[in-house]
Amino acid sequence: MARFRDTDVCPGALQVHQAADGALARVRLPGGIITPAQLSTLACVSKQFGSATLELTARGNLQLRGITDVAAVAEAITRAGLVPSPTHERVRNIVASPLSGRVGGRTDVRAGGGELDAAICAEPRLAELGGRFWFGLDDGRADVSGLGADLGAHAVEDGVALLLAGRDTGLRLAAGDVARSLVALALRFVEVRGKAWRVSELADTEELLPGVTLGDAAFPPVTRAPVGWICQDDGRVALGAAVPLGVLPARVADYLAVIDAPLVITPWRSVLVCDLSEEVADAALRVLAPLGLVFDENSPWLGVSACTGSPGCAYSAADVRADAAASLDADAAVHRHFVGCERACGSPPTGEVLVANGQGYRLLREARG
Repeated sequence: MARFRDTDVCPGALQVHQAADGALARVRLPGGIITPAQLSTLACVSKQFGSATLELTARGNLQLRGITDVAAVAEAITRAGLVPSPTHERVRNIVASPLSGRVGGRTDVRAGGGELDAAICAEPRLAELGGRFWFGLDDGRADVSGLGADLGAHAVEDGVALLLAGRDTGLRLAAGDVARSLVALALRFVEVRGKAWRVSELADTEELLPGVTLGDAAFPPVTRAPVGWICQDDGRVALGAAVPLGVLPARVADYLAVIDAPLVITPWRSVLVCDLSEEVADAALRVLAPLGLVFDENSPWLGVSACTGSPGCAYSAADVRADAAASLDADAAVHRHFVGCERACGSPPTGEVLVANGQGYRLLREARG
């Protein structure tokens, strides 16, 4: 759903949103990468100044709700190294294939995420991008490209495909030119966007790439997180943990941090705990599973999601998270996303969207693949 505004109200770590349950801060994690120490810091400030929960977003970022001391939280987040650029902190939206460099894929895009982040922060004019504008880096497995990033790079046999709104432009880049090319295109978007905040809101994408017609075929969307025991190519183990409805209790985040292993927040509201020995992975699994994290690929939790809903959002007609939890159905054929109003926040690219209307729910969007 396109939302045309004169000003960008998307929250960040420093510019918070005043929600119905208090201040909301969103911390950008380019590539979903966060260190155990950083996760521990967010858990600590959430317990001290917020709701004692962390929310995982569909862009692989983290949110803190119900903040009572915005300045203290901003200071702690900055000290943790999570705000490298105060002017650009809301536009560092980079989603990369979460298992890249560890399992499969044509290439390792982890370093590319860091390079792109630095290039974005180095360009002053890109501070004008909206907080919902995002970049996708797909290592060739087509997990991220199907999510429809505004600007994307997808590894293919003959180089790197340049994508607009999830569609192939037909243009090919050298791996070393990806960051520069995406930044140049983002600058062009800033010049031509008018009141549009997303590439999909432009009247004509030829404004960005004159003479280029987008292909009709889009990459198939991925809606399920990689969960369970994942064997890495180097013989080590990654644990994929889905977080029901994207709400991670701070005390569970503390347990994840204590493992002291590389962490990746995925765009499917899950966490990857990487580079573990089998012994450590087994011990971690025994501890984490009873805490409510989901490691079963057949769990009904993987087939349902929801926006914030009441009481956190003043626009919502219902407590959609509670209703989504009550609707769990292991035999459901399609993903179902519950929303409290027609803005349909957080809707995945496929599946049903059910909107609360005060008496129950009606189908806002049919399932689509």
